[in-house]
Amino acid sequence: MLDDELPALSYIKALCEQLPDVEVVKAFNDGDKFLEATKILDFNLCILDIEMPKYSGLEIAEKLQNKLIIFTTAYKEFAAEAFDLNAVDYIRKPIQKERFEQAIAKAKKMLQQQDSLQKTQALWNTDKGKTLLSFDDILYITASETDSRDKVVYLVNGQKTIIKNTSFEQILSVLPTRKFCRINKKDVIALKVVQHFTADEIKTNIPVKNNQTVTLPLSDVYRDDFKSRIIK
Repeated sequence: MLDDELPALSYIKALCEQLPDVEVVKAFNDGDKFLEATKILDFNLCILDIEMPKYSGLEIAEKLQNKLIIFTTAYKEFAAEAFDLNAVDYIRKPIQKERFEQAIAKAKKMLQQQDSLQKTQALWNTDKGKTLLSFDDILYITASETDSRDKVVYLVNGQKTIIKNTSFEQILSVLPTRKFCRINKKDVIALKVVQHFTADEIKTNIPVKNNQTVTLPLSDVYRDDFKSRIIK
């Protein structure tokens, strides 16, 4: 959630904590810090104030991909723009508890619909041409050593393919968040491959030569997010 006014931020956080199945991942009162954090945080819904310094909530929403948005504002004139961005709801301040609960209920319903329609595969632009890859076949994805714009995908059949000219942010926007996690600047893994982990590395069940398995570094930046997902 993001609101430049701390009292409003605290109130919304308190409302969320009263609702079952709602977890506040993090609360921000600074747009720049929020945008930076979205690169690594795992969340489905964002509650955004509209009138804020530097960035409006509408501008922030345009930068988010595949996230549900509930807008809050003291002004009614932004409603049309909010719904142009496919917002879940638009709540006028001061926020009433019952009205807030209605908005959250709408968001939950939309998430359930998304889960039921969750894709199992995606079409990628690879070194072999347009390639349809099943998410269940992906073990991990790493930055190419020859060109960091390319990403090498290791598959369950022992083969690999190269996704051409794409960022990890773009890849993660397509992969199901409950199955994949970024663990450092160069690697994204399927959570199913994790065998053991320490504070700074992850041992997988992916075999390599001499009966060894792949071990990957776990960086400070991504550690908390990884731990929160692996224990679910």
